[in-house]
Amino acid sequence: MKVLVTGGAGFIGSHTVVELQQAGYDVVAIDNFENSSKEVFQSIQQISGKPFIGIEADIRDKNKLNEVFTAYPDIEAVIHFAAYKAVGESVENPLAYYENNVGGTVNLLEAMRNHSVKHLVFSSSCTVYGDVPAEALPITESSPVVKANSPYGNTKKVCEELLFDVSKSSEVKIVALRYFNPIGAHDSALIGELPNGVPNNLIPFVTQTAIGIREKLTVFGNDYPTRDGSCIRDFIHVVDLAKAHVKAITYLANTKRKFEVFNVGTGNGNTVLEVITAFEKVSGRKLNYQIGGRREGDVVQIFASCDKAEQELGWKAERTLENALETAWKWELHLADVKKNQTN
Repeated sequence: MKVLVTGGAGFIGSHTVVELQQAGYDVVAIDNFENSSKEVFQSIQQISGKPFIGIEADIRDKNKLNEVFTAYPDIEAVIHFAAYKAVGESVENPLAYYENNVGGTVNLLEAMRNHSVKHLVFSSSCTVYGDVPAEALPITESSPVVKANSPYGNTKKVCEELLFDVSKSSEVKIVALRYFNPIGAHDSALIGELPNGVPNNLIPFVTQTAIGIREKLTVFGNDYPTRDGSCIRDFIHVVDLAKAHVKAITYLANTKRKFEVFNVGTGNGNTVLEVITAFEKVSGRKLNYQIGGRREGDVVQIFASCDKAEQELGWKAERTLENALETAWKWELHLADVKKNQTN
C-alpha cells in the first residue's frame, strides 16, 4: 500500500515515515518546510535504507495537492500531520491557524475525494478536552469535548467535527488520533524535534538550555493545584506515537466503522518540574531554570486512558520518560556536532 504523509518532514511526520517504511508501506511525503528542513528527508532515508518520494508542497495549494494525487494514483491512504501547533502563537495570530489547519484540511479532503482515496488518519490533540478537573482523569475518548482554551485547540476540534461530517456523507473512513505530549527523538539521533527560532514546546527548550543555546528555562507557573505546583502532562515518546499511526492504517483497512477517535499517550502524567529532574538525571547536566507566571491557553493537568487504543488498535506506549529524554538529549548533541562541523 502507498500512503501519503502530509507534514512528512516534521517532528512526528518524519518518525512516522520511518515506521511506515519499516512496516513495509510505500510512502509519498509532502512538506512545505516552513517549520522543518529538506535535509530531514535525507535523514529518513539514511535510517530506513529505503527510498521514498519526498515532495515540496503546501496543503493550502489545491492545485499542488491534486498534482500529487494525479502523479501517484496508487495512494490508498493519507496520514495528515501538516498543521501549525503552537498555543501561544495561535492566540496571537488565529487567522493563520484557521487558514492552515482548517482550510488546509478542507483542501486535502477535496483532493482525496477527487482521486477516490478513502482512508485518512488525522493528527488531533488532547487539547479538545480542555481543562479537565482532577477527578475526571485519566481522560477517555468519551470524556466531553469542550470549548478550546486556544485557537490552536479549536482548529483541532473544528477539524474533528469536519471529518465526522465528511465520514457520514461519503465513503471515507477516518481515525483521529488525539495526541498527548510527544517528546524524544529517534534512537539513531538522525531525526528529532527541530523548532525554528525560540521553541514553543518544553523539551527542546530544556535541551537547548542544557547545551547553552538558551540562557535559562522558564517554568510557566508553580501555583497550580498539582503535586508540585507545575502543570501535568502525559509525555509520550515520538517513536511510540509514530507506531500508533501504522496501527491506525491497518485498522482502517479492516474496519467498517466510518469515524473513530483514539487517545495516544502513556496513561501517566508528569509535572514540568518532574521532567526537569528526570532530564538532569539522564543528561548529567544541571538546568538553569526560573519560575515564571502562568501562560495563557495552558491547561492545568491532562493525561490519557489509552485502553481503547490497546484493545482496538493493538497499540500501547512502551518507552519510558527517561528514555524519551535521553533520546532528545542525544538529538540535541547531534545537532551541536553538525553545527560544529559546518563551522569548521
